[in-house]
Amino acid sequence: MRICIAGASGAFGMKHMDAIAAIEGAEVVSVVGTKIDAIKAFAQERGVPHYTTDLAESLARDDVDAVILATPTQMHAAQTIQCLEAGKHVMSEIPMADNIEDARKVVEVQKKTGLVAMAGHTRRFNPSHQWIHNKIMAGELNVQQMDVQTYFFRRSNKNALGQARSWTDHLLWHHACHTVDLFQYQTGETASKVQALQGPIHPELGIAMDMSIGMKVPNGAICTLSLSFNNDGPFGTFFRYICDNGTYIARYDDLFDGSENKIDLSGVAVSNNGIELQDREFIAAIQEGRAPNACVTQAIEAMETLHRLEQCLED
Repeated sequence: MRICIAGASGAFGMKHMDAIAAIEGAEVVSVVGTKIDAIKAFAQERGVPHYTTDLAESLARDDVDAVILATPTQMHAAQTIQCLEAGKHVMSEIPMADNIEDARKVVEVQKKTGLVAMAGHTRRFNPSHQWIHNKIMAGELNVQQMDVQTYFFRRSNKNALGQARSWTDHLLWHHACHTVDLFQYQTGETASKVQALQGPIHPELGIAMDMSIGMKVPNGAICTLSLSFNNDGPFGTFFRYICDNGTYIARYDDLFDGSENKIDLSGVAVSNNGIELQDREFIAAIQEGRAPNACVTQAIEAMETLHRLEQCLED
């Protein structure tokens, strides 16, 4: 499987570079960046044969089977459609779009082309959340409440590496998307009730820096999500599953019980790296000619819920 990574030298692009390197039979053959000198140096350092600043150039290559988009959020929908219309399978980092109209258009084009189009909903693949999901599917657990905190200290426009960003991140359409999708995935239902509040808009970034979201699914389970770009402390997203049979705390690829005893996840999947598992699913779906877990036709459900939450904020 020969892959192009757009945004390869960014924080998540490099995570995908490392993930693909760990997958037998997969290789990165092309990388796309914004500055030619920088992406040339990156390609040479990583041993990638082709580099460019124009995604269309990579899409025109016969040696590119599929594309991973680790580009700014605002570009995801248009670039996903560009890849599909060029005949390439594509996985976009989360979210698949930053508005409902573009998300619906992505689904429309995927259905028309029949190619694999996947959204990077990594939480579905983290071994911690997979362990919970397997217990739910086996009838051993039911979620009563998910209590989630998504916290960063990001009062200036920088990425996870502390580098200046050319685009502005968003608490709702990016960071909340992880939890909205995971809550609906773990409960197996779409939120029937939603509520949302946001704090003041940052005068320079133009976004809310604090947000509170509540959701409820028909079976009665609820989700409480707090998000902030103002939190001065450990950053990331931390999940507390309050279940009918135990409480569990998930921190990325690690899982603990309610008393902070670590749970052994070694047998959950072939890797303990959620991004690698996500990329493995993308490649396997292409090879097997099937829809992947987190295909855009599944991911659209989270986007529809985000749209309803946005309407709450506007109201």
